Amino acid sequence: MLLLAIETSCDDTAAAVVRNGSDVLSSVATNQDAFHAKYGGIVPEIASRRHVALISAAVEDALQRAGATLESIDGIAVTRGPGLIGSLVVGVAAAKAYAFASQRPLYAVNHLHGHVFAPFLDRVEEPPYPFLTLLVSGGHSQLVSVESATELSVLGRTYDDAAGEAYDKTARLLGLPYPGGPALDLLAQRGNPDAIAFPRHRPSGDSLDLSFSGLKTSVRYFLESEAGGDATREDVAASFQAAVVDVLMARLKAAYSRAEYKAVALSGGVAANSALQAAFASWARANDIPAFIPPPQYCTDNAAMIAAAAFYQRDAVRADPLTLCADPNLAFPLSP
Repeated sequence: MLLLAIETSCDDTAAAVVRNGSDVLSSVATNQDAFHAKYGGIVPEIASRRHVALISAAVEDALQRAGATLESIDGIAVTRGPGLIGSLVVGVAAAKAYAFASQRPLYAVNHLHGHVFAPFLDRVEEPPYPFLTLLVSGGHSQLVSVESATELSVLGRTYDDAAGEAYDKTARLLGLPYPGGPALDLLAQRGNPDAIAFPRHRPSGDSLDLSFSGLKTSVRYFLESEAGGDATREDVAASFQAAVVDVLMARLKAAYSRAEYKAVALSGGVAANSALQAAFASWARANDIPAFIPPPQYCTDNAAMIAAAAFYQRDAVRADPLTLCADPNLAFPLSP
């Protein structure tokens, strides 16, 4: 089954051609970092206009790289939500047009489901059900129990800043360029993670929820203090990153201990973070747990993961190209 997928939930215009939910024949993405950098963050109106300018070229490029044509495609997959409404509308409109013109099935995918299925890409061995996913990105931080392709439940989530959002805001406090997460990761690799004792959020009771707003605020207060004036940016970055990783790994371990899982997976943009990957892999290896981490290009927003989710969930996410609408607040995991 050959799927053409489109992803425009935020500021990356992405298209991909994927066979059987795993074999990536092409995956192209054009980021807009240069257009948003001077604002220190994503400007929704700019993002949607850039999607309009790039979407046709992205699809044509993906088809050409895959050696495919629209006639050889078995279906069209698209991110329906959640995300920026202006950005989503562009991708959904394009996918509806391609599906209607080619008379191919249309599959409407939840963006977060895409991240859950990213570890299935370009692999011979797939994560076995049930598995536990730590999904961490710029807008989301969640622990997801995946019982089957269509049975997913959220065990814990952030109730303020997501991990990636905290990275970007802390990077801005440190004067790092946009996008801040990767820049902070590189800076942290040259610092001492034990230099500053930033707080670790600990929920009450049995909750697996996350919070990073207090950590970000602690970094700001520290930088404004006398001690902050004497600390190096490298040590601040490394200590902040250590606190984030400690919190994420503590929740992951707690969630894993509460049920019988056959594997663990790491996904989302923050899954590309070097410290988190190292801690995740080390813990899984020490406990003989099968662990799955997508290649870096499938951690960040991409269309290949949307094709993967559409393939595995296809009966549940089939959509009508005449009536499908983008939904910026699409529920996860209750809706496709």
